[in-house]
Amino acid sequence: MDYLGKHISGQYDADLAHIRKEVMTMGGLVEKQFSDAISTVLVHDVDLAESVIANDKQVNRLEVEIDEACVKIIAKRQPTASDLRLIMSIIKVISELERIGDSARAICQIVKQDFTEDQQSLLRSLDSMGNNVVRMLKEVLDAFTRMDIDMALKIYQEEKRIGQNYEMLIRQMMTFMMEDPRSIPNILIALNCARAIMRVSSRCQNISELIFYFVKGQDYRHVGDDVIETLLEERGQKS
Repeated sequence: MDYLGKHISGQYDADLAHIRKEVMTMGGLVEKQFSDAISTVLVHDVDLAESVIANDKQVNRLEVEIDEACVKIIAKRQPTASDLRLIMSIIKVISELERIGDSARAICQIVKQDFTEDQQSLLRSLDSMGNNVVRMLKEVLDAFTRMDIDMALKIYQEEKRIGQNYEMLIRQMMTFMMEDPRSIPNILIALNCARAIMRVSSRCQNISELIFYFVKGQDYRHVGDDVIETLLEERGQKS
């Protein structure tokens, strides 16, 4: 994160650097948590699932610590312009990261179910969708580290493709339940897993919007597709 200039106060720079470092630490932990959770979908590794669930406390602790540090720097330094946008973006991104950690924990519930051989195709679809979102999360965290708006725009558009995968999965699950009502308990667990993965995709899109906000100085939440289309045109990314 070298996109901010130096300040008169060296301690101010040190405080910002510490917060940025903690955000990267939290991001790295959440990325691993989510990746490990997806690994449990096909390989029912109970120990790994329990590790993800236990480590969620560390994610929560980091959110609280970073939030407190941001509040202190606002009260002490009264940041303005890009400094204030950075702090506000960090407060919001750590909230998104904490919720991604919650989704990772929810996905790990899948290890409690014994899926039949016929249902393995469903698990493979979940694994494929999950790994796509793992890449999405990694890329959006890299983009946030550099405040790379061009990468953020690509990630923002990726959420639509993930949504299409999710809809295909839902249809696949409905077919399983109609053909074999005995599969319903397993399918409901798989459905919760799919929803958790989809939520992570949406949170990656939210983090993209925070990058737009920092770089452009404009709130891009809840805007219409035409506004995003205009931003794509500005960046030369519209196909």
